[in-house]
Amino acid sequence: MEGWIEVALRSFVGFVLLIAIGRLLIRKPIGEASQLEFGLMAAIAVILAVGSFSLSIPITYFLIAITIWAGGSLLINILSVKSTMFRNGIYGKGIPIMKDGKILEDNMKKQHLTTDELLRKLRTKQVFQFADVEFAILEGNGELNVLVKKEQQPITSKLLHQRVPPIKEPETVITDGKILHEPLATRGLNQEWLKTELEKMNAIVENVFLAQIDEYGQLAIDLFDDVLQVPKPTELPMLETSMKQVQADLETFVLDTENPQAKKTYQWCADQMKEVYKSVSPYTQK
Repeated sequence: MEGWIEVALRSFVGFVLLIAIGRLLIRKPIGEASQLEFGLMAAIAVILAVGSFSLSIPITYFLIAITIWAGGSLLINILSVKSTMFRNGIYGKGIPIMKDGKILEDNMKKQHLTTDELLRKLRTKQVFQFADVEFAILEGNGELNVLVKKEQQPITSKLLHQRVPPIKEPETVITDGKILHEPLATRGLNQEWLKTELEKMNAIVENVFLAQIDEYGQLAIDLFDDVLQVPKPTELPMLETSMKQVQADLETFVLDTENPQAKKTYQWCADQMKEVYKSVSPYTQK
């Protein structure tokens, strides 16, 4: 076999093996991989690269080396899942760097973490003052996870005791002018509903580059022609306006009527509509 043909075959086999091993061993971004995982994949990549063009190395030696390195890496992954002690021994475990707002200098020295590095890692977490931190832990892959003090945490609806609607995953129903029927069925909708909604926006399926149904059941589209303006969905704003109008009309009836019984009935209905609006408004205000 000619040398260039053998190099091409070896390179192709090595390329396929690298993809297969990478898919088998690592399912995380490189930045989240531990030093051991990164080193193992680098070693496997070097063996594959050298074995691709070094014809003096028999192909059997090349395959034996890859089998040992890939098999050993897979064995480490399996044992790490099954044994906490093994996992901590191989990858290490999180080390507290700050606790109760205090910097643990001894732990920083053990991890060879300088003050500048600590401040830089805090800035990556959008924390620019160490005094804002309640607890910080250095993970096995070198990432710093931070818990800021309660008064520095963002305000949430739970803290304000406000009701918010549940979040549903948006469903993509059109891509490149083609309808995706499965996401439509997931939301309990069909092709006729989709075409009706597109007609309200003066659009047709073939002109739509991308369309999604949001958590509120409203359709948002992007057209191939970027010059055309797409009208925004109006169903929820119209519903909110209608509820406000009904409440206003009932309160007007209360003022207009002289009948005590009718006044009492209208006032009760107005109060009920006000409660309905409070319950529904989180779903209509985006």
